[in-house]
Amino acid sequence: MARFVAPLAGASLLVLALPAMAQDHQHHTLPQSQAPDPHSAHRMTAAPQPDADPVMASPLGPWPMTRDGSGTSWQPDRSEHGGLHAMRGDWMLMGHAQLNLVQNWQSGPRGDDKTFVSGMVMGSALRRFDDGSALNLRAMLSPDPFIGKDGYPLLLAAGETADGVNPLVDRQHPHELVMELSASYARPVTDRDTVFAYIGYPGEPAFGPPAFMHRMSAMDSPEAPITHHWLDSTHIVFGVTTLGWARDAFKIEASAFKGREPDQDRYDFDPPRLDSWAVRGSWNPSPEWSLQASYADVSAPEQLEPDEDETKWSASAIHTRRLGAGWWSSTLAWGRKTNDHSESKDGWLLESAVSADDRWTLFGRAERIQTDELVPGAGGGHGDLYAVTKASIGVVHDWRLAANIRLGLGGLYAFNRVPHALEPLYGDSPNGGMIFARLKIQ
Repeated sequence: MARFVAPLAGASLLVLALPAMAQDHQHHTLPQSQAPDPHSAHRMTAAPQPDADPVMASPLGPWPMTRDGSGTSWQPDRSEHGGLHAMRGDWMLMGHAQLNLVQNWQSGPRGDDKTFVSGMVMGSALRRFDDGSALNLRAMLSPDPFIGKDGYPLLLAAGETADGVNPLVDRQHPHELVMELSASYARPVTDRDTVFAYIGYPGEPAFGPPAFMHRMSAMDSPEAPITHHWLDSTHIVFGVTTLGWARDAFKIEASAFKGREPDQDRYDFDPPRLDSWAVRGSWNPSPEWSLQASYADVSAPEQLEPDEDETKWSASAIHTRRLGAGWWSSTLAWGRKTNDHSESKDGWLLESAVSADDRWTLFGRAERIQTDELVPGAGGGHGDLYAVTKASIGVVHDWRLAANIRLGLGGLYAFNRVPHALEPLYGDSPNGGMIFARLKIQ
C-alpha cells in the first residue's frame, strides 16, 4: 500500500493547489464566441468551434469534453464540464473537488441517524501528440472510507458487506479510498473515426450510464440511488481494460474486467482479475441527448455468494438543456440483474435537477426496484422478492466564495413505500431526510 501513497497524495494536492496556479491561457485560447464565463471556472457547455484549439476536446475523440462522463461513458454535449485547467509544458492538468458534510436520519424500526462526509477529489493530466492521438491519466479519491465500514443509513438500499460476513441492508456502502487510477489512449483513424483504449486499476467498465456522482441530474444530491447496484455499481472494479470505436455521434465499446465487488477493506487494492465482460453502445443524436444500452456477464460479484454469477442489462436516456445561464438535466434508466437460476430483478430510475442560475438547484428522484436482499433467507442468503419504491426531493443554495470555490447548504426529504408484508419491519411511513453543507472547488 505504501507505494501508492505518494502518487495519490500528489493527485490530491494537485487538485487543491490548482486554484492558486497561474493559469497559462496562451496555450489554449478559445475564440470569443466560446470564451468561458468568468463565473464558471472554464465551464464548457457546447461543442468547440471548428477553429478552436483541440486542447478542450475530449481525450477520447473529436467531441467536446462535456460529453465525457465517468469511465468512458457519454452524457449530453450540453452538460457542464467543471474543472480547473492549467498548462504545464505539453500537459494539460485538470482538477476538481466536491465534499459533502451530511446529517442523515432515517425513520422507522430499521432507521438510524449518522453524520458523515462524502464526495470526491479528482485530477487528470492530458498529453496530445502531433499525430492527433492523446494520452490521459486520471486519479480520483473519496473520503467515503472514513464513514466507517457499515456506511450510512439508507432505507431500502442493500448490497456488499461491511465485515466480510454480514450483508449491508438499509445502508449505503462506502466507496473505496481510491475510486479510479486509469489511463486512456485514443487515436484518429479517419476524419470521422477514432479508436481508443482504457485501462484502470481501479476503473470503470463499459456498462450503464455515467455513475450517479457524475451525472448532472444526480450530483447535487448527497443521497445514493437505491438502483445503484442495477445501473452503475461496476464503476469501481479492480482491473478493467476497454477497447472502443467512435464515429461522430455513435460509439461501441467492450470491456474485460474483474466481476467481484471490492471487499470490505476500503483502503487496499484488491488483486486484479479479468473474469467478466461487458459491451455498450452509445448514441448522442443531438447536443441535448445521450442514449446507451449495455450488457454485462459478471463473474461472482458478491463476496458472500462466490459461486453465484450474474448477467446485467442496462438502458438509459439523459437529456440536458441550457436555461440561459442555468441548465436542466434528467435521466431515465432501467437495469436488470439475472442470477444463475434465471431469476431476474428489475430496477427503474427517473431523476432530474434544474438550476436557473449558479445559486439555486432543485433536484428530485423516483425509483422502483425488485429486491430479495431486504429480508435474509435461510442460511443468511437472499430471501423473498419484494417491489419497493422511493422518491426524494431536495434543494441546495450555493454562495461563491472565490472564482473557483463555492459553498452550498441544502436538504432533502425521502419517501419510502414498502408492500404490506414488510410494514411490520419498516413501519407505516419509513421516510428519511438529510441536511448538508457542500464545498465545490472547480
